Amino acid sequence: MTEIDFAKAGGLVPAIVQDQQTGDVLMLGFMNQESLAETRRTGEAVFFSRSRNKLWRKGESSGHVLRVRELLVDCDLDTILVRVEPAGPGVCHLGYRSCFFRQLKEDGSAAVIAEPTFLAEETYKQDRKP
Repeated sequence: MTEIDFAKAGGLVPAIVQDQQTGDVLMLGFMNQESLAETRRTGEAVFFSRSRNKLWRKGESSGHVLRVRELLVDCDLDTILVRVEPAGPGVCHLGYRSCFFRQLKEDGSAAVIAEPTFLAEETYKQDRKP
């Protein structure tokens, strides 16, 4: 049996979330053993929030859940690729389809290259800073 190396980074591994249909990278989260087990049990993406120090189910406040279609692990056994079917117009808490909506320019600045797909302030009912 293949064991994911949770010990390498203090109990967490990066979890790259990819839209299974389009191939777009939607977000990056972190998983521990418990969140991975819960993801497998429910079929929906569950992560470990480093800022809140607890598990969080993607979509628990927005309704934009991520239905897991496939879990892959990299060659070093320390990163998970979560291929999903998104249930909602976006995953970014700022209102975009993907968290990767800014392009880095040569001068070091970042330019927004996408349009919001939903109103974050209505979806989350709380103030979030970009």
